[in-house]
Amino acid sequence: MATNQSLKNQLQSRQNVGAPAQQSSSLKALLSSPTVKKRFEEVLDKRSVQFMTSIVNLYNSEKMLQKCEPMSVISSAMVAATLDLPVDKNLGYAWIVPYKNTASFQLGYKGYIQLALRTSQYRFINVTPVHEGELMKWNPLTEEIEIDFDARQSDVIIGYAAYFELLNGFRKTVYWTRDQVEKHRKKFSKSDFGWKNDYDAMAMKTVLKAMLSKWGILSIEMQKAYSEDEEPKEVKDITEEAQEVEYIEAEVIDVPADEEKPSVFNQENFNIE
Repeated sequence: MATNQSLKNQLQSRQNVGAPAQQSSSLKALLSSPTVKKRFEEVLDKRSVQFMTSIVNLYNSEKMLQKCEPMSVISSAMVAATLDLPVDKNLGYAWIVPYKNTASFQLGYKGYIQLALRTSQYRFINVTPVHEGELMKWNPLTEEIEIDFDARQSDVIIGYAAYFELLNGFRKTVYWTRDQVEKHRKKFSKSDFGWKNDYDAMAMKTVLKAMLSKWGILSIEMQKAYSEDEEPKEVKDITEEAQEVEYIEAEVIDVPADEEKPSVFNQENFNIE
C-alpha cells in the first residue's frame, strides 16, 4: 500500500518528466491523478469519491486555503482520511488550517472524543464551557468540581471543564480558566485561523487534549492523531517532506466482555448541586 511519502514522490516524478506546470498548482488536477485517487481508495474504499469532493468544497470555500500549496492540503486531508474523520469544517471533527503557504491538519475536540470512544475504554467523555455564575467550587488538587448550569448569570464564558470516566471506574476532571486558555494560545499558537473562526471550539479542544494526553488511554489511532495535531509549520516544498512516524502500542486495560459500552458524557455527570 502506498504511503503518504511515496504518494508525494510519485507525484513529483510525474511533474519532473514533463507534466504541465499548472497541474502542480491545481488541487483538482492533483485529486484527479491516478496516484492520489488510488491512495484515497485504499484508505476509504467506496467513500473516497465523496471525501475528495468534500476536499474540493472546503478548498473552494476558504480563500486562505487557496493560497496554500495544494499538495499540503491533500496531505492534511489524507491524515483525516486515515483517521476516518470528515474534513467538513461545520462538523468540527478535523480542520485543515492554512499557515502562510502551507496547510496543516488539526484535530477538533469532537475528533478527540470520537477517537477516544473508539477505544471502547471510556464510559463517559466530554468537555464544556463554563459561564459566569455556574462554577460553584473547584479544587485543583482533589479535582472536585461543582457546577450549577441553572445558575448562569450571563453568556460570558469564564472557563472550560473536561471530564472522562473509564470502564474500570477511573475518573478525571480538568478545569481551565479562560485566562489559562488564553496564555496557552499566546504561547503555542502560530496561526490564529482556528481561534478566530471558533474560539470556544479551540479552547475546548485544548483542555480536552491536555487531559487525554496526560491521563487518557491512547490507542494507536489516537497516538497518530496526537502526533499529527500540531501547530502549522512552514515548509519550502511539501512534496519533499520525509516524515514517517512510528507509533508505540498503547497500554490496554482488560475490560470484562459484559461491561457497558461507552457513551457520550453529558453535563449531568459533573458534581452538580
